[in-house]
Amino acid sequence: MQAEDATPLVPGQTKLVKAKTRRGKRYLESRAPKAIEDAKRVLFLYGNQTSQVIKDVITDLYQLKRLEAQKFTRKNENVRPFEPGGETSLEFYCNRNNCSLFVLGSHTKKRPHNIVIGRMFDFHLYDALEMGVEELKGIRDFGAAGTGAQLGNKPCVLFVGEKFESVPAMALAKSLLLDIFRGEPVDKINLAGIDRVVMAVAMDDSRLQLRQYSVRFKKSGTRIPRVALTEMGPRIVFSVRRYRLPPSDLQQEAMKLPKLGKKKEKNVSSDSLAGKVGRIYMPKQSMDTLGLSKYKGTKRERRESAREAAEARKRPKAAQPVTEGPSTE
Repeated sequence: MQAEDATPLVPGQTKLVKAKTRRGKRYLESRAPKAIEDAKRVLFLYGNQTSQVIKDVITDLYQLKRLEAQKFTRKNENVRPFEPGGETSLEFYCNRNNCSLFVLGSHTKKRPHNIVIGRMFDFHLYDALEMGVEELKGIRDFGAAGTGAQLGNKPCVLFVGEKFESVPAMALAKSLLLDIFRGEPVDKINLAGIDRVVMAVAMDDSRLQLRQYSVRFKKSGTRIPRVALTEMGPRIVFSVRRYRLPPSDLQQEAMKLPKLGKKKEKNVSSDSLAGKVGRIYMPKQSMDTLGLSKYKGTKRERRESAREAAEARKRPKAAQPVTEGPSTE
């Protein structure tokens, strides 16, 4: 939700935006870069023309990502990621809804039942993959098995086939699908929380199949439970068409990782016996002009010597005898 009093962000803007209210400040802080990013949001939208197959695919994919997604129900013109200038509206929509991924559905005579999956970097188009839907069996066609997983749980994502490593288009499809279903990054996960498996199978160099299974842990008589898989949908067969890879300089900038952890302290080391050991550099000091603490014993001696010197000055000086020189008579 966008703050009412905060200055809106414009794509490609380089001027520093300052918030005028506390609400606007919280909004800008939520949109600022983070060392540990939140779960990537996905924007689902339609092109100028669509079909019922595309609507079913968009609906099923949105059901899998509902908590971290935004869906547009109306048609959007002039959204063409593979044409020059056609990504401007798409970048604006992703910026407004804080989405770094998008799934665009369209249908034309030249490219029927078309799905475009892509990513944004700094709300500019990073890469995109265009696929056609050849076969579809939606979640509704599986009946009660389609509700076998709980919404919001992290799935186990499985890629089958060496084509995901050797073919550039299939490798891009693997990266995009993994970003969509990854969810929020975590360090640990509960075994009972894994209730579905998303499997992508590379059928050949340009075709892949996407399936989803629900997971049930049953008794096996041992400590490790027996895992039972039940297909819950959707089952989609995609054919890879066009793809767009990021430029090398943009890819290098996007792959930078922040330096986390404490800064190294100078002149500090650790010892197995003494623990934390530090080294201090002191300037050269003169003991004559250095102000040190005075002890009582030295103060008493100074007072006695000062008293004796004062008494010696008060005593009259003794007359000195006059000596005569030798007689000249």
